[in-house]
Amino acid sequence: MKYIGIIPARYASTRFPAKPLAMLGGKTVIERVYEQVSGVLDDAWVATDDERIADAVRAFGGRVVMTSVHHKSGTDRCREAFENIGQHFDVVVNIQGDEPFIQPSQLETVKACFEDPATEIATLVKPFAPADGLEALENPNSPKVVVDAQMNALYFSRSVIPYLRNVQRSEWLAHHTFYKHIGLYAYRSEVLKAITSLPQSPLELAESLEQLRWLENGYTIKVGITQVETIGIDTPQDLERAERFLKERAQC
Repeated sequence: MKYIGIIPARYASTRFPAKPLAMLGGKTVIERVYEQVSGVLDDAWVATDDERIADAVRAFGGRVVMTSVHHKSGTDRCREAFENIGQHFDVVVNIQGDEPFIQPSQLETVKACFEDPATEIATLVKPFAPADGLEALENPNSPKVVVDAQMNALYFSRSVIPYLRNVQRSEWLAHHTFYKHIGLYAYRSEVLKAITSLPQSPLELAESLEQLRWLENGYTIKVGITQVETIGIDTPQDLERAERFLKERAQC
C-alpha cells in the first residue's frame, strides 16, 4: 500500500485570510503542517490556489501543486491535486492545512484502517472527556460522530448525538462516550474520484458537512480513535492559543 498526503491550503478564508502563511513559533502554519506529515507517508504535497502559498512552500523545500480557485471543499482540491501529480498511490490522505499539531500517530491510525480491504474511506475521532465540559460538547463547530459495532460511522452532526433520554444534560458526559470528529480523511484513490463526482446531498447541505454526502450515497467511513488533542487554526484567536501551546510544550 502506498500513501500520499495532500494538504489543501487556500489563501481566501472568511474568518482568517492568508492563515497558511501566518507565523507560528517562527515558521508558517503550512510549514508546520508539512513537517508533521513528511516521513510518515510515502509522499506529501501542498495543494493550493495561490502563488504566495506556493512560493512559501517552495522556500522551505516542500512540494506543491497548483489547483483551481473554484473548489468547494478540501476533498475536491485533493482530487485535482492527485490527478495533476499523476503518480500511482493506493490511498490519498487529506490533511487540513490549518492543523499544525497533527501527530504521526494519528496518521498511522488512519493508515491502519486500510488493513481492512473493505475500507473505502477513513477518518479519526477523539472521545470527549468529562473535563471538556458541556460547552465543548455542544459547540456546533466541533462535529460529533456515532459509530456502529465495526467502527464505521453511522452519522456526523453539529448537534450532540446521541440524545440521552432521562439523563440530565449536565450529566451526559459522565454517562456516555461521545466522539468528536477530527477532520482528517483518507480515501482509496478510486473512491476519491467517485465521491467528488457526486452532487451535494440534502444532509450535507443541511449540516454543511461534506462527509454526509458519502454516507447518503452508500459509502462506508471507517473510524479510528485517537487520544491526541490538536489545535486547528480557524481564527486569529486560535493562532494565539496555538502559540501558547507551542511555548508550553517547549518548556516540558
